[in-house]
Amino acid sequence: MPIRHIIVHHIDKKPDGSPAILETRSSELDESQANENMLSDLNESYNAKQGKAWGFFHAESGCHPLRGWLQLYLDGDMTFVQFSQTAVEHLQYLMEESNLTVGGHVLFAHYQQGMTDYLSIALLHHSEGVAVNTELEVTTSKHLDLGQLNLAARINISEWQNNTNSKQYISFIKGKSGKRVTEYFRDFVGCQEGIDGPGETRVLLKAFSDFVESEDLPEDSSREKAKTLVDYASSQSKLGEAMGLEELSELIDEDRPKAFYDHIRNKDYGLSPEIPADKRTLNQFLRFTGRAEGLSISFESHLLGSKVVYDEEAGTLTIKGLPTQLTDQLKRRAVQ
Repeated sequence: MPIRHIIVHHIDKKPDGSPAILETRSSELDESQANENMLSDLNESYNAKQGKAWGFFHAESGCHPLRGWLQLYLDGDMTFVQFSQTAVEHLQYLMEESNLTVGGHVLFAHYQQGMTDYLSIALLHHSEGVAVNTELEVTTSKHLDLGQLNLAARINISEWQNNTNSKQYISFIKGKSGKRVTEYFRDFVGCQEGIDGPGETRVLLKAFSDFVESEDLPEDSSREKAKTLVDYASSQSKLGEAMGLEELSELIDEDRPKAFYDHIRNKDYGLSPEIPADKRTLNQFLRFTGRAEGLSISFESHLLGSKVVYDEEAGTLTIKGLPTQLTDQLKRRAVQ
């Protein structure tokens, strides 16, 4: 993962209402293993975050200037240092305007992964820890807490530059920081949501369930294909990449690699060619589970509608093809 440019600035924003103090760095960080490790850990933490949103730039304006500054940098009319300094000054202004108390170190990193260029922007915070020094004494130490990453965005520069119709080349964390904090950071990036990750994932899973039913597949085959879908989506999520419907179709049925893809297109589910996988939705897809008053029910989702029938009006489940072990127990109980 070659790092083209990387820099860190600092915004000191205290909760007492005093003005934010900006400390900017005047040069890029030197190439080092520490920087590579930090960026790798940052990407790993970012990719694992649930609740990310996907979108694209607003038109350039005074309210959303980052797009224009980024283009000036890419065109060579601004250095990376100048771009990052201008951007972090705008971030400081938005912090003051929003009266937020969230400061920290602001990382800008332009790097390449495979053939794709990315720009990551993240607000980083420290945690207190303990360490043992060379004299074997226990001391306190500070370290970047990348596990508590709440304000970060990643721009797929290559897709932005080469695919003018894309509406998902920016992702940002939309999580636990609160709506106001999320919105101010989204406005700083200048992003509008273009793809509903959870919604698109739900539609994809509905299309898959319809496909399995239309193919009248054996239970083992249905389970295997469902696992293939979830495994592929999970691996793409770890990489921070979207799922490609054509690639997914090839994985689901190697003998008929276009079958699932043609099913999606012929039924017109309205899915984008690439979908950012929503991990929470995927986790719910594999199994339905529930417990109440000594009753525990758990079954794989693809059985719903076939071996498990749900009557919403009556509030009942009808289970067909009970496990032999369970029926044997019921029979023994009946004769007692």
